[in-house]
Amino acid sequence: MGTDLKKQGEKQYPEVSSRKWFVFLLVGIGVFMSTLDGSIVNIALPAIMEDVGSSLSTVQWVMMIYLLTVSSLLMSFGRLSDIRGRRWVYSRGLILFSLGSLCCAFSLTAFTLIFSRAFQGLGAAMIMSCTQAIVVETFPPSERGRSLGMMGAVVASGLSAGPALGGWILHISSWQTIFLINVPIGLITALLVNRILKGGISDRTCSEPFDWAGALLMTLTTGSFLFVITHAYEWGYLSIPILCLSGTCIISLIALILQERKTESPLFHPSLLKIRLFTLPVFSLMILFAGLFTVIFLMPFFLMHPCGFSPGKTGFIMVTPFIFLFLFAPLSGSLSDRIGSRFLCTLGMAIMSISFFFLAELRPDMSLFSIAQPLMLSGIGVAVFIAPNNSTVMGAVPPRFMGVAAGTVATVRNLGMVLGIALAGTIFNSIFFKLSGGLRFQSYTPEMLPVYMAAFRHAMLAGGILSAAGIVITYLRGPDRKLL
Repeated sequence: MGTDLKKQGEKQYPEVSSRKWFVFLLVGIGVFMSTLDGSIVNIALPAIMEDVGSSLSTVQWVMMIYLLTVSSLLMSFGRLSDIRGRRWVYSRGLILFSLGSLCCAFSLTAFTLIFSRAFQGLGAAMIMSCTQAIVVETFPPSERGRSLGMMGAVVASGLSAGPALGGWILHISSWQTIFLINVPIGLITALLVNRILKGGISDRTCSEPFDWAGALLMTLTTGSFLFVITHAYEWGYLSIPILCLSGTCIISLIALILQERKTESPLFHPSLLKIRLFTLPVFSLMILFAGLFTVIFLMPFFLMHPCGFSPGKTGFIMVTPFIFLFLFAPLSGSLSDRIGSRFLCTLGMAIMSISFFFLAELRPDMSLFSIAQPLMLSGIGVAVFIAPNNSTVMGAVPPRFMGVAAGTVATVRNLGMVLGIALAGTIFNSIFFKLSGGLRFQSYTPEMLPVYMAAFRHAMLAGGILSAAGIVITYLRGPDRKLL
């Protein structure tokens, strides 16, 4: 019976052969580079700020513009890959990412570096938008969970290796080297992708027109929304910039809905929202990443201020969740191929929720192992959840919408990251401001410890409540469809 299923998969999935792992390697390189570049630049910001002679408020846009560009364009490029083919979008994304990296390395001012990072983000959006679709089309359904689990491990590797690799590069060279190493790797991978994927299932195209108006409105909606949630607390919820951006978001969203209803080939087909195994898993994925980045954002401050750990020691501790994500994601993916996603995803979200309640009880005088334990739990929770969930999303949509599904997963993941940071920052700052009698947290002193820990505890409990709600949403997806 197993042999028959394997043969059936090979007929339905022509890429199923010994070269499927080479295709996985080519996709993994793109994923690793794009996720690595999202985290590796953090460690270089002080050196960049000094070298280009700019302020922190300006240099922070080196990070922000990359995130905004990638998040705003993922859905559009996912749809474009359905029309022009995954090979076309992915290979050109690698080329643009490499050229953008080259421009970053030769930037002499903060403005040119920010512009180059936007260019680099354009390529990263093309890469991220279709990598999951390529993996799903390359591997048969019986190996979908395993392959996506391994891709989750690649993402974890990129996120966790960033700070360490960036620190090592800065120790032996300049910050420009961080960008230069992308150039030869990206261009060589693009050439191999063009050759290996040519004529395969990932090279298929369709004659449907691309919804340019929808793509523009999607970019406006996503971009303005990200601006609002990341700057509302700092600029003021009723400030003119935030009100204008909120109005832009609402108007462009309404226009996007009207555009998608009237066009024959919409950027995002409304019928996808009727698919239970697409809509609920996507929503729960956003909740999971909002929770994860609540931890990722606040924990370094806790470790460096109340605990008094060095930046190096803090970075070592913060790798903990990604190590367990790397270890457990492939195992969870393989298991989901046998038992489906409902139980595993619900369990993963529950583990994530439990980790928050342990995080809320942390104290600066605890041992290193006691502090690392809840971080370990959060990494395991994400690992148990992510591969089965992505496998369900990608398997629930018709093949012609595979790129849209991959773009949606990537977009929602980024939105969850930003929401988590915004949620953690808003709750922490609001509680700190209230309990300190109107002070804002800028620099830490030992006298602040009670107020600081109360604000930290409230933020962690909020993350736990959000994840607990995610348990219900995750379970409501129901049983998976049988995969052939």
